Amino acid sequence: MMVDVSALDGFSPATRDWFTGAFAAPTPAQEGAWTAAQAGRNALVVAPTGSGKTLAAFLWALDRLATEPVPEDPRRRCRILYVSPLKALAVDVQRNLRSPLTGIRQAAQRLGLPVPDVTVGMRTGDTPAEERRRFGRTPPDVLVTTPESLFLILTSAARESLLGVETVVIDEVHAVAGTKRGAHMALSLERLDELLTRQGNGPAQRIGLSATVRPLDEVSTFLAGARPVEIVQPKTPKTIEVDVQVPVPDLAALDEQPAPGSADEEVIGSAAGTARKPSIWPAVERRLLELVREHRSTIVFSNSRRLAERLTSRLNELAAEEAEAADAVDLDEVTDGTAFPAEAIGQSGIGGGAPPTVARAHHGSMSREQRTQVEEELKSGLLPCVVATSSLELGIDMGAVDLVVQVEAPPSVASGLQRVGRAGHQVGAVSRGVVFPKYRGDLVSCAVVAERMASGAIESMHYPRNPLDVLAQQIVAMVAIEPWTLSDLAAVVRRAAPFAALPDSALHSVLDMLSGRYPSEEFGELRARITWDRVTDELAGRPGAQRLAVTSGGTIPDRGLFTVMTPGGADGAGSRVGELDEEMVYESRVGDTFLLGTSSWRVEDITHDRVIVTPAPGEPARMPFWKGESIGRPLELGRAVGAFVREMAGLPDAQARERAAAAGLDEWAIDNLVAYLHEQRDSTRHVPSDRTILVERFRDELGDWRLVVHSPFGSQVNGPWALAIAARMRERRGVEVSAAGADDGIVLRLPDAVDDNGAEVVPTAEDVLLDPAEVEQIVVGELGGSSLYASRFRECAARALLLPRRDPKRRSPLWQQRQKSAQLLSVAGKYEQFPITLEAMRECVQDVYDLPGLRELMSDVGSRKVKVVEVATSQPSPFARSLLFGYVGMFLYEADAPLAERRAAALSLDSTLLAELLGSEAIRELLDPEVLAEVEASLQRTADDRHARDAEGAADLLRFLGDLTEEEAAARGVEAAWLTELEAARRAIRVRIGGEQRWLAIEDAGRIRDALGAALPVGVPETFTEPVPDPLGDLVIRYARSHGPFPAADVAARFGLGVAVVAGVLDRLTGTGRLVRGELRPGAEGIEYCDAEVLRRLRRASLARLRSEVEPVEQRALGRFLPAWQGVRAATAAPGRRGRFRGAPGPEDVMGVVEQLAGAPLPASALESLILPARLPGYGSALLDELTAAGEVTWTGCGTLAGADGWLAVAPADVADLLLPEPEPDVAATPLHRAILGALGMPPDATELPAHPGAALFFRGLAGAASRTLLDQDEQAPTDDAVVTAIWDLVWAGLLTNDTLGPLRAKLSGGRGGAHKQRRQAPRGRYAQLRAGRPAMPTRGGPPSVGGRWALATGRETDSTRRAHARAEAYLERHGVLTRGALSTERGKGGFAAVYRVLRAMEDSGRCRRGYVVDGLGAAQFAVPGAIDRLRALSRPDGSAAPSAPDEPAELEFGDGPTGPGMTRRAGRGRQEPSGPSAVVLAAADPAQPYGAALDWPSTVGESSHRPGRKAGALVVLVDGAPALYVERGGRSLLSFTDDRTELRAGADALAGAVHEGWLGSLAVEKADGVGSLASDLTDVLTEAGFRVTPKGLRLRA
Repeated sequence: MMVDVSALDGFSPATRDWFTGAFAAPTPAQEGAWTAAQAGRNALVVAPTGSGKTLAAFLWALDRLATEPVPEDPRRRCRILYVSPLKALAVDVQRNLRSPLTGIRQAAQRLGLPVPDVTVGMRTGDTPAEERRRFGRTPPDVLVTTPESLFLILTSAARESLLGVETVVIDEVHAVAGTKRGAHMALSLERLDELLTRQGNGPAQRIGLSATVRPLDEVSTFLAGARPVEIVQPKTPKTIEVDVQVPVPDLAALDEQPAPGSADEEVIGSAAGTARKPSIWPAVERRLLELVREHRSTIVFSNSRRLAERLTSRLNELAAEEAEAADAVDLDEVTDGTAFPAEAIGQSGIGGGAPPTVARAHHGSMSREQRTQVEEELKSGLLPCVVATSSLELGIDMGAVDLVVQVEAPPSVASGLQRVGRAGHQVGAVSRGVVFPKYRGDLVSCAVVAERMASGAIESMHYPRNPLDVLAQQIVAMVAIEPWTLSDLAAVVRRAAPFAALPDSALHSVLDMLSGRYPSEEFGELRARITWDRVTDELAGRPGAQRLAVTSGGTIPDRGLFTVMTPGGADGAGSRVGELDEEMVYESRVGDTFLLGTSSWRVEDITHDRVIVTPAPGEPARMPFWKGESIGRPLELGRAVGAFVREMAGLPDAQARERAAAAGLDEWAIDNLVAYLHEQRDSTRHVPSDRTILVERFRDELGDWRLVVHSPFGSQVNGPWALAIAARMRERRGVEVSAAGADDGIVLRLPDAVDDNGAEVVPTAEDVLLDPAEVEQIVVGELGGSSLYASRFRECAARALLLPRRDPKRRSPLWQQRQKSAQLLSVAGKYEQFPITLEAMRECVQDVYDLPGLRELMSDVGSRKVKVVEVATSQPSPFARSLLFGYVGMFLYEADAPLAERRAAALSLDSTLLAELLGSEAIRELLDPEVLAEVEASLQRTADDRHARDAEGAADLLRFLGDLTEEEAAARGVEAAWLTELEAARRAIRVRIGGEQRWLAIEDAGRIRDALGAALPVGVPETFTEPVPDPLGDLVIRYARSHGPFPAADVAARFGLGVAVVAGVLDRLTGTGRLVRGELRPGAEGIEYCDAEVLRRLRRASLARLRSEVEPVEQRALGRFLPAWQGVRAATAAPGRRGRFRGAPGPEDVMGVVEQLAGAPLPASALESLILPARLPGYGSALLDELTAAGEVTWTGCGTLAGADGWLAVAPADVADLLLPEPEPDVAATPLHRAILGALGMPPDATELPAHPGAALFFRGLAGAASRTLLDQDEQAPTDDAVVTAIWDLVWAGLLTNDTLGPLRAKLSGGRGGAHKQRRQAPRGRYAQLRAGRPAMPTRGGPPSVGGRWALATGRETDSTRRAHARAEAYLERHGVLTRGALSTERGKGGFAAVYRVLRAMEDSGRCRRGYVVDGLGAAQFAVPGAIDRLRALSRPDGSAAPSAPDEPAELEFGDGPTGPGMTRRAGRGRQEPSGPSAVVLAAADPAQPYGAALDWPSTVGESSHRPGRKAGALVVLVDGAPALYVERGGRSLLSFTDDRTELRAGADALAGAVHEGWLGSLAVEKADGVGSLASDLTDVLTEAGFRVTPKGLRLRA
């Protein structure tokens, strides 16, 4: 009789006793794994979640540890190595091993056997340094680690602690096998086996564990390479129950606005416009809470960390709303607008701040401590729900979880199985899951994934082949520890499955790259990491290679995340909270609150690499967001989705409902799915499927074409297809197409355009079909310029250690990584065989995109297996709406823009045109000679700190500088023995060049021979003598890179060549932009050349020195400077006697002021009452009218003000198109407005003013023409009053102008008048007095407010570069010192950012200087050269009194001097000026008044409800550069800023003087500093200045 023998019989008595006491019997998976392990075979154990796989892998190894003696050599004590893809899983396994170890120990004690002492250790990225050192001294018996930590151990002295490893357990092998991380781990395991083999132990046994793996052969090959693997896949029953639930009866009828903080993933804020967006989230959130209440322990999975945080917040808020306890959170109060006053900026939503009573978040951006706390709370029953991402997906035992909820379709069937497997995580238990679709289109994906999960139909996977960036990193790590021969290294590498077919050419190209043999001298900035002796084929690491591999090792891309920390206490650094995306931090400010791990945190500080936070419990907070990417739906799953849709669409309703119910859909989900398919068929007559591709065409809201290709085959196919379609449309139709691929299809946006023949370009199905043979060629050609390729290139270069981290403890900003990567890509992109260029393309083509799948699809279309149907619709079909939902929701950052952004014109500067506009001074005048000497010493390595320190430093010197004589090398710290050592190692050679012997790196042998004809020494390996494309060009590039400006003769003499030969190469390199040609070196003569990057470095350093010479002045100095700079006269004389100027101003003086004020928005009522008289004493209105009538000056409005007033801008006619503010054409909305514009020559459909205005008409002619136009349109003829109102509407909108300012004066003087009181005009004419009392009668010319000739305003320049340049020049001329705040008073489109690039270019060309000119206003300050000296002359930081004449701003006279527009400084002519501080009276909105713009207002005296501001109608009196008095509009309220009687008296005198001169009319001050003027402290000062006491207050008449 046969007796079944169990694998359990092979265990020791203690282990067997513990197991039989703890479990009824081994599972089939455990039996199979133990049999393979006992036989010493490699094994791949594939069994469902909860079948005991981990114990199956560990128990046999633990039993051997318990029964075998401990090795005497401590380095051989570690015998079990467990590798986990997740740190959280590693922690879980370490915790779970306590049970068998304790049980075996107690059983041995009970049986009287020796009690084993088995230790378990962990080594991950979070392991403290002390524990890592302890591991090196006393290794544990079992080491739990991650792939990255295993790599670090093998690349350090700690690898000696792994000499005794016998078993390697790789958990969740499917999570790494299909990625570069898996290839990296496979090489690390081969390095471990090589280490063990050298010690005579042989390779370690490998056991792989997974629940979701297909195909088995692929994964088993990955696990052990060419070695045999036993696959253990027992028929273990596992029940998966997945329901697809829709919590609303009709997904298409949702019109509820998403509440603030809801988990709505659609676009919010301004980009969404006013459309009411459908939202399923309120219903999902309520249903989620119900499910959580109905179950003991629930895990909710989401596909993003942002959604996890949002769902967690909403679940807690809903629970708080339902709570009836007295201490429940009042959600109305929490979300009150006063607590969070503005909509969250950027891409953040708002969380209500409810306490985490129901749910907590769990994701990778939380700290390890927080994640562990959440896990423990769920396991212990303290927390009913956890909302997680993939951080809880893999193998982690979360206790008695009885329900898993998936929000949105999981990324794949395998991922869904792993997630649902968290429920019923025991042998034989049922795993229950619920899936909520996100929108109607997601319902189909959810149904298919749920059905395939129940049947276990997971996707197939493939490990990456020959990832060269991983290979480069591992080679550096290997040779950094010890030298390797090429053959041995190649053998070890090829034992790993991903590199089994690695060709010699690829291996040699990687070694060439690492050893410094590059295809061009353009790579000269890269540093060699290893040395490769081509004769002995020995590979060795260079100094620093080990540190480089350790600090920059691993394959996980660096996303530039900010670490979130709490403040450090007295005991040191604070604790880690988590991490945030770089873009999220850039949108945050100190004081903001945000959610992380369900808790609210307040930002206390933001440094360059971390965010310091403190807890803010219960406060409303922003939802964080992280930018990530997913590869998308694979083709296999896409075909299943298409087949399901085809099957459902072909069934009658009753059978379709039965089929959907069998797939796990609930009643409402079935209703929605059936209705969805019916609506699609009704809309397009076809339903897209795996056999039908539907091409749908319609117009969008702007009239552009949208072409939607309904293809369910997944984004791995649709992504490259979209690229190819865009290329085909550009080639065949000549139009730029915005194409974006998604899982369910492709969305294309085509501009409404016509072809060369004038026919409309209409997209058709023919445009999307490709020849299968051309697919790869088209996609590869398009990939090179895509952002996908750029990002993959950056990640590959970082993995290959070409872009290493400087310090692993410091964050490397993502924008810096992108900048460095772009520089490398600009060079490497020219060389297709460069390893990283090849690898980035391979990764895109093989790992991200599925080009074979796309080729197969196009072949099926050609053979009619898949049909293509074209349909035109008036509006998007249901499937198209679902596709567009994701299209808008993800913003398509590079492929499209929201509607509001598409309508806005972006400022784009033409750098070439800008350079022409700025002109170019001789650069030698802009370079500092001392800076040039310092930079050249650095480039030539002659500075002491750049000297070589050893032979390796000498090798780097030869690579960077090229050929050197022994004397030149000695001047750079190189000893002769080092050169001899390099020559002996075949790394340097001696060659005669230009009649002398020089040393050079052996890699330059071929260049020197081909370029100069030099004879090479015997024994140079053939590899180094291969011809290069441009040998002399490479030598010249290196010379330029290591020198400052040089003439061609210097290079010719250096290499012993003719000047003409060298000049030809220099001119060719100048044409490519590599070199710059011009007059460059200070003090030299003639034409020179310089490397473009070196010249930029010289300019930056010279500018930095200039900036450092500028000492910042106090802010009050700007208050003194700006009025003087703009020619405003200071009042230092007695009241009423402000001094007199010699002569009266003329038109040329007015023109000078207009030039300085060109384009500045000014209150119309202040222009001739305050602004011009302040600059031109004796100004008369006839002067400006003379200029406008002659066409030399033009004016227009730029906004309305209260009453009849408005904002006005004046400018010289020849620059008006460049400087006048942008008009507002939307104001011309009525037929009357359009008729007036049409009468003056504006085309009917035009939205911009024409470049050349049409006719100029008097009012009566204009009104008549407009009336005729309206009558022709069957409109009623307008009255004169309506025409007058419409004309002024158009004036204030910037669309009309007049040949005089007479109408403006009439409008301001009549009715409610302007903000500023007008000077009383004397009546004109002999009989004026006789008509004084008669009413105004209608005239043939119309009212006075519309006198003169009206015309269209000057059309604005359309070239944004010219406009930005002109405005930057005008701003500098007007302000002298331009700051960010100063531009807040201008109306330029784009603000400071729009002119910043121009100002930077002006600085580079020497037209202005940037620096810290005024204290406290930031470093972005630009000034014209003369302004800085003048500003510093006015600086008095010690607060001393104003200096006496002539330093005091002197009396001005009209002339052509340099101090102001049309003015000169006149020194004292024998007349003694009164002493005392200078004072100026300005309109608050005057550009010469800096407060409220460049400078903040100081605090006022007393308590008043009024606050100073740049208001039209208000006045400011500046005394010695600081505001002393502020007069509100109308003059009834007055504020003071100082208690100093001297300053107040000077201010009052100046104010009285302005009244006496007739600027202001009369003043009647009723309140001063918030109290009655008669009771104010200012009463005495004002009465002394001439104010009279009246019952209502203080009055002063002109």
